[in-house]
Parts: sequence; structure tokens; C-alpha cells
Amino acid sequence: MLSRMHLVKGHGTENDFLLLPDLDGEVSLTAGAIRALCDRRSGLGADGILRVVRSENDPESKGFADDAPFFMDYRNADGSLAEMCGNGMRVFARYLQRESLVGHSAAVATRGGIRRVRASGDGDVTVYMGLPRLLADRPIATAASHSGRPVRAPGRVLEVPNPHVVVDVADLDTLAGLDLTGPPSVEPPLPHGQNVEFVVRLGERHLRLRVHERGSGETRSCGTGICAAVAAAAADDGLERDGLPWRVDVPGGTCEVVWQPDGELLLTGPAVLVADVEVDDAWLRAAAGSA
Repeated sequence: MLSRMHLVKGHGTENDFLLLPDLDGEVSLTAGAIRALCDRRSGLGADGILRVVRSENDPESKGFADDAPFFMDYRNADGSLAEMCGNGMRVFARYLQRESLVGHSAAVATRGGIRRVRASGDGDVTVYMGLPRLLADRPIATAASHSGRPVRAPGRVLEVPNPHVVVDVADLDTLAGLDLTGPPSVEPPLPHGQNVEFVVRLGERHLRLRVHERGSGETRSCGTGICAAVAAAAADDGLERDGLPWRVDVPGGTCEVVWQPDGELLLTGPAVLVADVEVDDAWLRAAAGSA
């Protein structure tokens, strides 16, 4: 049963989250409660919820406890589960540091495996995102446009580890004209749904993108999507694993990605904690009981 709840609001390049401290693994959130908390009009507003739990206290992460003492249980704004979240991981790490639970570096368990994080002194956090998996699939993505003419193009499929379809578009005007209030169609769709990134090349190792995330809608940034866009562009250019930085601009700011020679992607960007919030008991009880 839910009791009074303390939450922390934070964001990474304006991809915003509610962090739920639950170190002992005692809180069980319904999908209805998650949707209510993340609602931007009647709730607190967020792209998703990050539950902060000690790995030893959650059945999904017990196997990681010896190597990663904390588990990032990430839920999309619609209450669905996600494998990982790059921007969320930076905010998660910033919270652990604020509470003196970790130092400048840490290992965190996720549904996509263990991810290492490292904080710098300038407010940025680097996440070791693992190896991208580039698939041969080239589904057709179609997005609505404010001009009334849909944008339709083949996409490249990657897992980072969330499933992504990365679509190149011609120019900034086309990118700005996309209507991402609804999900783009993808034919054939990926088995577990997909995030769809629309990407413009601005120069050498410089991309700009917008993203529609499964379970959340269009977001101001997507860490795994940023990494997927860089991996797709680097693979097209023959620049895989060269250890040099890429700049990626999103509506919420800018991140840097390095594809290391060992194959791992490094994502670096800001992580901001905005506020601590106590949720009203009566509202919380009603939200917890919603479907």
C-alpha cells in the first residue's frame, strides 16, 4: 500500500523524470499511478519515473548486486517498462551523489545490464552505454507533417539496448515541420515497439534530431536515441569505433557521444536536479487505485 511519497524532479537536456527513492524495495507502483504522476496537467509532469532501489532488494536486480549496488527501475510515462534510459541514468547518478550514496563514479544495474557512470566537475555526467547492435532491417517510417505532406523514409534499426529506428531527413525545415504529437508509423514495426529518431546532418560529426519515444511521446531529448543516431551515422560514414566525439543537438540541449575503439558508446551531457516534492496523500491514494 502506498503511503506518503517523496519524489525528486530532474532532467537531462530537458528529458525530465521523477525519481522515487525506494532503497528497501517496498514501493509497488501501478501503471495508473505512474500515468497520474507523469501527467503534465493533473500530476507532477515527467517523461518517466526512475525508482531508486538497492539491487539486493529487488528481484529483477538481485543478480547484479555484487557489481552494481543500485538498480534504476525505469518506467515510461504510460507505465510501461523500458530497458534503459541514457538521460535518466545521468539524473539517477546525480541523485545518488547528492545523497552521498556513491562517489564520482558508480555502476548501476538496469534491465539492459550494468551501466557505469562518471561525473565531471562541470555538471556533466558520462554514461558508458554499452555496445550498440546494428540490425539489417530497414523498415519504412512515416511521420505526419504540419504541411500536410507526410515524411516517409527508410530507417536503420539499432538496439542501445532500447529498440530504435533512425531516419535521415533532408534539412532543418523538414525536421521542424514534423508533427510528432502522435507516433510515426513503422512498417514492419519492431517486436517490442520502437523509438523513432529523425536526424539531420549539420556538419562533420554534428547531428540534430527529434525523437518520438514509445510510451512517452515526443520528448525533448533521448539518450539512447542520441547514441543510436551517432552509431547509425558513423556506420554509414565508416567511422565506427574511432574514439572521436560527435555533437548531437536536441530540442532540450546538446550531448556528446564517443564510439570507443572497444565498441562501447559514451554519452556525456548535463544532469540537473530541480526540486524535492511531497505528494498529497489523498491524491496519491486515488492515483494508486486508478487503472
